Amino acid sequence: MKKSLLLYAFILALLFNVYTYMFLSKEVTFEQDRYKKVTTKLKDSLNSVKNKLVDANYFSLEKNENAQNYFESSNSGKIIQYEKLIPFVTEKLLDYNSNPNGNPYVGQDKIGANKFIINKVKILNHRWIIADFSDGEIWGEVLLKYFVNDDDSITFEVKQSLLYQK
Repeated sequence: MKKSLLLYAFILALLFNVYTYMFLSKEVTFEQDRYKKVTTKLKDSLNSVKNKLVDANYFSLEKNENAQNYFESSNSGKIIQYEKLIPFVTEKLLDYNSNPNGNPYVGQDKIGANKFIINKVKILNHRWIIADFSDGEIWGEVLLKYFVNDDDSITFEVKQSLLYQK
């Protein structure tokens, strides 16, 4: 009886080990396949996001070499670095938000008690800016033309402005 009990225990242990080995080897290959699929999906998603970002930044001074070259070959002989120009122009435009009647470059007069201020600015090239503005209730966008003067001052000109309906 003792021999048969040991034989049964040995066979049971052998079956348990074979089952465990097969399970773990299949689990490893399953996890590797799942990792490959997830990695491939994430790479495709990342490439898709990169392509969308490239498309979104098509109209920007950072990506437009022709607009960048404009500042290198200006008539004054001075080279203006666009990396420093972008925050400078943005800051100058946002400085007008402190005006008590609102930013004069939104192209809209004050409506109601709140003043219009510019929230977001995108410099498109060496001449054009698009900006988002609001008074807290009414939102709009404005297309501006800007100039870098010889004395390093910036002048703005409103070309088109629109308000969105509530």
